[in-house]
Amino acid sequence: MAVNPADSPIFGTLYGSDAMRAVFDERAYLQRMLDVEAALARVQARLGIIPADAAAAITAAARAENLRDDELAASVRNVGYPVVGLVKGLSRAAGEQAGRWTHWGATTQDVMDTATVLQVRDGLALIRSDLIGTIRALAALAERHRQTVMAGRTHLQHALPITFGLKCATWLLPLTAHVQRLDQLRPRVEVVEFGGAAGTLASLGDRGVAVMEGLAAELGLAAPAAPWHVVRDGLAEAVGFLGLLCGSLAKIATDVILLAQTEVAEVSEPHIAGRGGSSTMPQKRNPIASEYVLAAQRGVQALVQLMQGAMAHDHERGTWPWQAEMLALPQAFVLAHGALLNGASYFHFT
Repeated sequence: MAVNPADSPIFGTLYGSDAMRAVFDERAYLQRMLDVEAALARVQARLGIIPADAAAAITAAARAENLRDDELAASVRNVGYPVVGLVKGLSRAAGEQAGRWTHWGATTQDVMDTATVLQVRDGLALIRSDLIGTIRALAALAERHRQTVMAGRTHLQHALPITFGLKCATWLLPLTAHVQRLDQLRPRVEVVEFGGAAGTLASLGDRGVAVMEGLAAELGLAAPAAPWHVVRDGLAEAVGFLGLLCGSLAKIATDVILLAQTEVAEVSEPHIAGRGGSSTMPQKRNPIASEYVLAAQRGVQALVQLMQGAMAHDHERGTWPWQAEMLALPQAFVLAHGALLNGASYFHFT
């Protein structure tokens, strides 16, 4: 049952992508949490903190199909978080002896935050790949139309002549900068979270830092200088980047909509039979891709505000902002990828 159209099997292709939904859907999140639990067990076994056979059993059992949805849902409704039920299911699947060592020294937020970071890493990789594709398409368009003269416009009025190639190059500039921004922000967000109950790693004695660093290496993440339970700038920056990207895509979409007006008719989105048509006006060729880019831009930039507002965590563990992040972050990635794919697929203008 989908409420948000970005998650709908009917409307979802207009607002997002199956690839990005697969990164952030509920089942993928559960599996990422299990991946963190398994990696933690392996690291602790190498350090001699838990038995090696327990780590092997935990790793083998760390599959989402070993969780009981009804049990997990009941636990989440009661506890407010999924990790208690997830650890119970994982421990049962690992067996009585090995299951005792599951989640050793960790806290709920360690597992959930690190799982989120793993999702963000995959999401940013998808964004980067399709952003490069859009850049190449626009660069080719700029080259092809470097001598195609058109009216330049200022304040929506004719100004001096320009070329369509110049307009494409102008669209292109921020997209190339966004690749740089993405590459620069990834080391700040792709960081393991492991601090224990209050960020002191006290339950692991003098082995806490070694476990944290080992867990980071096991998952291919960076190790932080200190636990970041209440330091949310990395995740907020990732969603802020998506807002900037969508803003640049929306600039292109706005120009295309204006240039595609019947009275102007200087560009149009590629012709696909039936796309952009009307149920009563068969002559219509509406700029559908551009319209959904603009819709996604509004949605993502609203979620940027939610993520930045959620940075105001209290003391060593926040009382509400963490839960608000869960509303914003996955949806921002889905909408942003949808906007980018609309651009990559339909900004090959005619």
